[in-house]
Amino acid sequence: MKITFIGGGNMANALIGGLRQQGYSAVGIQVVEPMEESRDRLTETYGVRCTPIVDASALNCEVLVLAVKPQVMREALKPLAGKLGNQMVISIAAGLRLADISRWLGNHSRLVRCMPNTPALIGAGLTGLYADPSVDREGQAVAEKILGAVGRTLWIDDEAKMDAVTAISGSGPGYVFYLMEALENAALDLGFDAATARLMTVETFLGAAGLAEQSPESVGMLRQRVTSKGGTTEAALNSFEADGVMAAIRRGAAAADQRGRELCELLGADD
Repeated sequence: MKITFIGGGNMANALIGGLRQQGYSAVGIQVVEPMEESRDRLTETYGVRCTPIVDASALNCEVLVLAVKPQVMREALKPLAGKLGNQMVISIAAGLRLADISRWLGNHSRLVRCMPNTPALIGAGLTGLYADPSVDREGQAVAEKILGAVGRTLWIDDEAKMDAVTAISGSGPGYVFYLMEALENAALDLGFDAATARLMTVETFLGAAGLAEQSPESVGMLRQRVTSKGGTTEAALNSFEADGVMAAIRRGAAAADQRGRELCELLGADD
């Protein structure tokens, strides 16, 4: 199987690196990337062929991975429009619907929409995937293998839910970093130096996430188990509840979902 990436940025780097670590041959990977520095780095690091434009060799593939920013996607697809055969096209661009990508490609239909998150950069991502009905099980397995090179995958049965995927797991690392930042600042307020505050914060989040992953209990139950009546954790949680922290997080996720829908309309519009 030959794979061509359109765009050689951070996420393409992560995917290519993950595929190479899994034993995928560099001969089967090509990258279309306009920036010479990025092309040189990709070739030096992974041994893959890079080209500044979509040429015949780049089109000679079974899978195309669209890894450019959504704002430039339509322009990036112009050299591909009407030139695709049976290739499967995987988009990892946020906020772009398959109908719009299909139109820009000249009504190509073998499409998969994906939403990875930034932990994919270290192989610990979660990617939501939605496939057009024209993509068979074999095609879905290929898409899952490629995105699985940077973490876990989750299939979504309705493309409309991809905005919610973006709101939870796509944007989720940003929420986690926000909470970590708050806890780190609290540690500073309590007299710890910056290095110690960071260590305490990062290790606490890592440990709690690991415990949640391994435990059969819900996160709500895990929270209850660490909350002794009249204790320090209860005092903090009561303060959070009084300030409406949990409700604010849910409203924030809803705002992200709504913004995702708006961006789909904006980014998918033809001038």
